[in-house]
Amino acid sequence: MKRFLLEDYYEKYEFSVSHLLSQSDCESMPVDELLALEPEAEEGLKKLWLGYTEVKGCPRLRERIALLYQKCGPEQILVHAGAEEAIYGFMQSFLQPGDHMIYLSPAYQSLYEVAASAGCQVTPWPLRQGPNGWMLDMDELAGLLRPNTKLIVINTPHNPTGYCFSDAQLEYAADIARQRGIFVFCDQVYKGLEWDGQPHSWMSDLYENAVSLGVMSKAYGLPGLRIGWIATRCRKAYDMMKKMKYYTTICCSAPSEYLAALALRHGEKLLERNVSIIQSNVAYAQGFFERHDTLFVNNVPASGPVAFHRLRNGMDAAAFCEDAIKKAGVLLLPGYVYETDKDYFRMGYGRRNFPECLNRLDAYLKGQV
Repeated sequence: MKRFLLEDYYEKYEFSVSHLLSQSDCESMPVDELLALEPEAEEGLKKLWLGYTEVKGCPRLRERIALLYQKCGPEQILVHAGAEEAIYGFMQSFLQPGDHMIYLSPAYQSLYEVAASAGCQVTPWPLRQGPNGWMLDMDELAGLLRPNTKLIVINTPHNPTGYCFSDAQLEYAADIARQRGIFVFCDQVYKGLEWDGQPHSWMSDLYENAVSLGVMSKAYGLPGLRIGWIATRCRKAYDMMKKMKYYTTICCSAPSEYLAALALRHGEKLLERNVSIIQSNVAYAQGFFERHDTLFVNNVPASGPVAFHRLRNGMDAAAFCEDAIKKAGVLLLPGYVYETDKDYFRMGYGRRNFPECLNRLDAYLKGQV
């Protein structure tokens, strides 16, 4: 496989820079704060049996995850060690060399690179910069289909732009896929962080030949648990992914599954907290972008904790980000890690210390640090 550009960049800087302003996850918490959500949770963790868990995931966790869906029960949930294992397992088990795949672009690299490295043809379906943010041409999707198209990959709410599909758009994509017998893999790791007041469904509830990807890391702000999952009504896809898991993690960590189930029992509270943090930070950033409107295009996110802003006048985001790290200790994410135009960079809005980090960037731009 090609170098994983985003992970390479974070390995270099994430744990050495003082002001993280590009993170894609939401505000996290210590274990004791999570355990405090239920009076008996700490004692239950102490008595937890540290044996193997089920390949599918422990029943109590799958039951809790299934409550998020309208049409997927516990037997249609497969737990993984984070989202990355699920992406890799699906692509490796479902696709064959010569298959064609369409993916929403820009994209987290593994959503297309795993397929490309396996000998598949991959075609981007691009989000484009509009006068008021990001735009997607739904009609373009049909024109990208080929006779050997086997898969469409969607990500909503979208990383890195914050674009969010409506249910009507998801149903449109499902209709196109259904007509040709094409499968849909829908990365929905930010599900629950929509704030437009409209219904937003899991793709696996809307389309029988879809996989929906969820995770504790992003919307719930618990990446240290390393718990993700897929939901699908397609038994063939489920069984293929389960067999692939025999060759990866086999099963997940028992303490992580216990804590994930606990968090999901209080999931609405965690999501409401994180949406509130994001919205507050987006509002706070308006003044910053107004002060620096000759430098930046402010692509305000429609949902989720990340936005993909643009430098004006063709400035190189990689050089800008490196200079901000060197002189101010502020970490932004240059757009080249998404293999897109060089003048974009990602900013993360999901953490409580966002104002402090943004103020540091502001001071850097004013030459005060």
